[in-house]
Amino acid sequence: MPEGLTYLDRRSGDTPAPVRLVDRAYESIRDSLISLAIEPGEPMDEKRLSAAMGMGLTPVRDALKRLTLEGLVVIYPRRGTFATEIRVSDELWLTEVRIPLEGQAAALAAQRAIPADCDRLLALAARLEAGNTSPIDLDAAIHRAVYAAAGNAYLETTCNQYANLAMRLWNYAFRRDPGAADVPCTLGAVVDAVIARDPDRARREAETHLRQFSDEVRTLLSR
Repeated sequence: MPEGLTYLDRRSGDTPAPVRLVDRAYESIRDSLISLAIEPGEPMDEKRLSAAMGMGLTPVRDALKRLTLEGLVVIYPRRGTFATEIRVSDELWLTEVRIPLEGQAAALAAQRAIPADCDRLLALAARLEAGNTSPIDLDAAIHRAVYAAAGNAYLETTCNQYANLAMRLWNYAFRRDPGAADVPCTLGAVVDAVIARDPDRARREAETHLRQFSDEVRTLLSR
């Protein structure tokens, strides 16, 4: 759901606006940071990023400003712009914040999901069952689909911001043991509850999933 689109707008049948260059730049850089294709602490050269994405400097600069506000990028006066370093201790704090937010998003999705949301969630769940896609990538995609289905732009933005930081930490943890990233994703239970229009079960399953995943990541980070 594009930023600024409200719950009512989403269901009004209006055609979404085309994706802006700054949004394309933001998503590309964000994904590179989350996946660690851009290493923690690595300099963020605007000209290099601009050339790699085939766009001007303005959308790249605006994207970097947004990523700075979200904690994925840091600007040091007279030194430049860098990918934020990873602090292992942040995993606990992020999980404490995310558990109630994830539960609320899942509960609202169970109440508000429109047919297009349900179709998207079912398609992602089918890929989960097929097992031919990275569980981590699917985990992220399902989380984002649930946030969108909740029909609250403020909640979606907040959930995505914390999920981005958490996913970066998860990828950092799974570097230590790549095989651990192949564990089954348990978000299928959340999708089932959303499709069944059961908000209480959706909340419970979302919170349980996050706690279990956090325990696994923290175990990896402690090695």
